[in-house]
Amino acid sequence: MATPIGNARDITLRALDVLASADVIAAEDTRTTRKLMEIHGIALGDRMLIAYHDHSGQAGRDGIMKLIAQGKSVAYASEAGSPLVADPGFALARDVAQGGALVTALPGATAAITALSLSGLPSDRFCFAGFPPAAKGARQKWLADLLAIPATLILYESPKRINRLLTDLCSTDAKLRPAAVCRELTKKFEEIRRGTVQELSDQISDMTLKGEIALVLGQAEENTEDVDLEQMLGTALKEMSMKDAVAMVTQATGLPRRTVYQTALTMGRDG
Repeated sequence: MATPIGNARDITLRALDVLASADVIAAEDTRTTRKLMEIHGIALGDRMLIAYHDHSGQAGRDGIMKLIAQGKSVAYASEAGSPLVADPGFALARDVAQGGALVTALPGATAAITALSLSGLPSDRFCFAGFPPAAKGARQKWLADLLAIPATLILYESPKRINRLLTDLCSTDAKLRPAAVCRELTKKFEEIRRGTVQELSDQISDMTLKGEIALVLGQAEENTEDVDLEQMLGTALKEMSMKDAVAMVTQATGLPRRTVYQTALTMGRDG
């Protein structure tokens, strides 16, 4: 089940029902889950509250599957956000499903989608990439592969390494991309900084940030100076449907279909 990423009230009624009724509660952090239950007046009683985290391994999963085989309902709660999103719940859900037991998800808070919503960047196509590698060489290769993806990118990073990540991005063509640094989401000191990667790097280079950080990175701005897109579309639309005209101009110019389609729509409204 998803749990709040900051504000304790960002939990669903369904999640509260499950916390109150599950035979066993497995938690990435038992202290966080216990506190969340106390805030919402849910008694644990004599039920089991067990830890399942990155270091639990196969033995931890086997123990939970044994409880399920005994007929017990087990709820897994992430420390914050949605399970399986930068979270150890993936292997647990996989093993339980492969074992033939019912697995379902309770949706709710997640930092990635919250950051995307606040970034001001296109959300029609996005890629969640998680945490960059810590080692410099691996991180630079990882970024090179990631930056080739034609979508808005969402990354997680610790406050201790965000400056280093932005510096690495500034050494690439991505330095002029639009971006947003989203910090302390849903909490009292929530902060969203928007600008180019270079501008954001300059802004926080001497700052010591606190809290969890999501970096949202937009695509490079399209260069259409050498292409008279409206003229090409105008000519094509005289002889074919909008769908065919967009397809033809997209292929001829190499521009993203979305750019061509939006221009065609604008021309239609203006006409």
